[in-house]
Amino acid sequence: MTDVTLDWCTEQDAHDPLGNYRSRFDIPEGVIYMDGNSLGPLPVGVSEHVASVINNEWRDGLVKSWNDADWINLPERTAAKIAPLIGAAAHEVILADSTSVNLFKTAAAACKLNPGRTQILSEPGNFPTDLYMMEGLASFLGGDYHLDTVAREDITAAITDDTAVVLLTQVHYITADMLDIGAITKAAHNKGALVVWDLSHSTGAVPVDLHAANADMAVGCGYKYLNGGPGAPAFIYVAERHQNVIQQPLSGWFGHKAPFDFVDEYVPSTGIKCMLTGTTGVLAASALNKALDAFAGVDMALVREKSVALTDLFITLTESKLKRFDVGLATPKNSARRGSHVSLIHPNAYAVMQALIERGIIGDFRAPNHLRFGITPLYLGYSDVFQAISALEEVLKSGVWREEKFSEKSAVT
Repeated sequence: MTDVTLDWCTEQDAHDPLGNYRSRFDIPEGVIYMDGNSLGPLPVGVSEHVASVINNEWRDGLVKSWNDADWINLPERTAAKIAPLIGAAAHEVILADSTSVNLFKTAAAACKLNPGRTQILSEPGNFPTDLYMMEGLASFLGGDYHLDTVAREDITAAITDDTAVVLLTQVHYITADMLDIGAITKAAHNKGALVVWDLSHSTGAVPVDLHAANADMAVGCGYKYLNGGPGAPAFIYVAERHQNVIQQPLSGWFGHKAPFDFVDEYVPSTGIKCMLTGTTGVLAASALNKALDAFAGVDMALVREKSVALTDLFITLTESKLKRFDVGLATPKNSARRGSHVSLIHPNAYAVMQALIERGIIGDFRAPNHLRFGITPLYLGYSDVFQAISALEEVLKSGVWREEKFSEKSAVT
């Protein structure tokens, strides 16, 4: 790709088969939003839907709405919209809790299914909550249970007859390096181990096919590419073959076979509902349920094709315009190994990003020195990428990022 101009990008946008999907998102005027892998923007219709849930279902319907508005089945109904995005059947997915809680539940269940094995295997540099939860799980289980971490490229070789569960994130949250779910799952199964996949930086951005990969369990986030809003609930996938034999540790009343019998003894529900714990947060789940309508009719193959094209463009422009400013690339050039974001390296990444945000180009900073840009094909175009790199070039060329205000770190970076 040579001699890329804004006019060329505008021409690509004019013929983009996904171009019309941008109208499904309520993005502020003058903003190029490249942080959808931290918090997706507000989809059109969500505000009105949540207001209706509050004013009609909650205010008018009151407690009757658990039945009349079908709040009780909101986890299943929402999960049914997620299932096609991860290559799963609707009855294998449920909306529940947070990603962190779901990591604990699924990994603990995997250990229970693999008695006598005491190793939990992951990678250093995985998203911190994944490692923290596995450290906590190993400590809680006690005995010989332990967490080991090895480099991504060494994972399959590190799986042994003592490995109970392998916990990995498909798309690395900083580098965007993307693992082969099928190959790693097969390698784990060959050793008798189970695998839990964290799809938080995959779902809604890259095609996922858990059935084709013969996956065991997976979890994912509702507020990133699925655009469910800040703190949106997460989801759990459990392959049908593991359902009804799986035992998760947080046996709350919504996971009970008959929660409204109010009996003392816990009897797990059948199927995927056994992974539920407590009462559904109806407002948050309703927001996510409506937000998922933005994916109605979306061909994930086209999403992937555009994602590759946009990230290729981003990398090409970075190499042609930014190398002289001490900017490095943390993301694989090989598109087959790349998710849907690009991370750049700069010694003053935090200040540079803050200066860029002030110009309406919103990405994020990841310690210690990464500028991270989420490339979300449903609402970003070629012109957006060109303008973002041009703005970044100007920030670096002018040195404006050196202003003291851009180095003052906020609580959330």
